Amino acid sequence: MKYLRFWQVGLLLLIFVLWHVLTTPGLIPPFVFENDQQAAFFFGEPLKIGSRIWNWFVVNANIYEHLGVTLLETVLAFVIGTVLGLGCGLWLALSPMAAAITDPYIKALNSMPRVILAPIFAVWFGLGIASKVALGVTLVFFIVFFNVYQGVKEVSPVVLANARMLGASQKQLLRHVYLPSATSWVFSSLHTSVGLAFVGAVVGEYLGSSRGVGYLILQAEGSFDINTVMAGILVLTVFALMLDAAVGKVEKRLMKWQPKTGETEKL
Repeated sequence: MKYLRFWQVGLLLLIFVLWHVLTTPGLIPPFVFENDQQAAFFFGEPLKIGSRIWNWFVVNANIYEHLGVTLLETVLAFVIGTVLGLGCGLWLALSPMAAAITDPYIKALNSMPRVILAPIFAVWFGLGIASKVALGVTLVFFIVFFNVYQGVKEVSPVVLANARMLGASQKQLLRHVYLPSATSWVFSSLHTSVGLAFVGAVVGEYLGSSRGVGYLILQAEGSFDINTVMAGILVLTVFALMLDAAVGKVEKRLMKWQPKTGETEKL
């Protein structure tokens, strides 16, 4: 779409301008808040938030250790949860008996609000990186698992029958039929899993940690420093988008065989 990037950046700037106007004393309409300081207390001030981020990355350069810990926890949770979800999804999709036996247990685990496992993981694995990674894995795993399982189940029976008629072995079916069918489902789940991996890392840091962006946000909340809280949220959001963009690039490279929407419509 022509000028798409322009409109996206314009919308972002408009949001920040409105944010600035509504949180700057003297610019707020009197009927919106009881006093000039109330909006800034609840929502922070964009200029102060930007200054806080600048100090973190440039002036004091003291966020890199915390950010590195959070990113390490996120990436480990994302990778491990994806690998486990992919493996278990393929196994159960290709093993109807095993799927039937484990079905009630998988549904029970999936229905559990897994964030409540964070204190248990802290007891099991300590307050280090392992407990945060374990929580993130539980959040990522089921998203990937169900998408892979459904993707394999959606394989066309005609394609399977033709491949078997041509003498394809089970390994060949897995490589050339099942995996390609599940790939689009996998990448769809990965875009969602990126945010959940960050959730696992940050929630774990909330419950017990001495490092990480979640730890910085928790410390700021304790002193009602909303500007630092918002700065931490913005930093996490930017890096989550960067990780999601990396997943998108891998998806484009691996999904070259798939026709684009416009090409499909022409056909």
